[in-house]
Amino acid sequence: MQNVMLLVGAGQIGMAIARRMGYGMKIIIGDKSLKNAEEIAATMKNAGFDTLALEMDLSSRESIQNMIAVAMKYGDITMLVNAAGVSPSQASIETILKVDLYGTAVLLEEVGKVIVKGGVGVTISSQSGKRMPQLTPKEDALLACTPTEELLSLEMLQPKNIKDTLHAYQLAKRCNEKRVMFESVRWGEKGARINSISPGIIVTPLAQDEFNGPRGDFYKNMFAKCPAGRPGTADEVANVAELLMSNKGAFITGTDFMCDGGATASYYYGPLNPNN
Repeated sequence: MQNVMLLVGAGQIGMAIARRMGYGMKIIIGDKSLKNAEEIAATMKNAGFDTLALEMDLSSRESIQNMIAVAMKYGDITMLVNAAGVSPSQASIETILKVDLYGTAVLLEEVGKVIVKGGVGVTISSQSGKRMPQLTPKEDALLACTPTEELLSLEMLQPKNIKDTLHAYQLAKRCNEKRVMFESVRWGEKGARINSISPGIIVTPLAQDEFNGPRGDFYKNMFAKCPAGRPGTADEVANVAELLMSNKGAFITGTDFMCDGGATASYYYGPLNPNN
């Protein structure tokens, strides 16, 4: 039997983290597109990793449970890397909420039931969750603690209360952070840890969709006017994940790390501030 990593989302960020942390493990790669999962699995296999590709829908609890069941045939689940999601330019309000918000909450819950002592997980959130007005403590608590099957029934998440797909994405990413805090307590009871990373503009195919989408100029301006003056790379996100998932991060759980080149700082206190 092997130690097993679950990699949810067959993209560049997830693969970079899996390559950094998944050596010697069975890596189960799940993605809504089996073709994408197979491509990442093949790339990693050619680099010496032990991979298996699965079709997996993050918006479906049954699909998540199926992936976990397959993984457990190989051994103990010791790592989770969740890099799945859809962007504001790719999907509707309803799809963003179903995948990025509900799906992530279910995944953290279901993996938390089986993660072994010493296990660790990271989920990829976004700087976007920091770019909306602060929610009330009650609203934050609702996002954190509402039973997963009731999340999409919350009044604040009804489409009539959401301005556009960007607003839906921001709410989803705020929810991701709050669910990580909530689930870290449950994972901690099993001796496991879970954190989130909030990247800024990272050059991936998803980001390319954004650059070429209706908000392309907005995103290009964002990385041009952030302190770093450039977009980031998937490997830079993996640097953060390596800290969080290794023994060096043993005292870190239930928190979110930004990796955005200072874009959020510039948004509030620099040239990206919309009120300047």
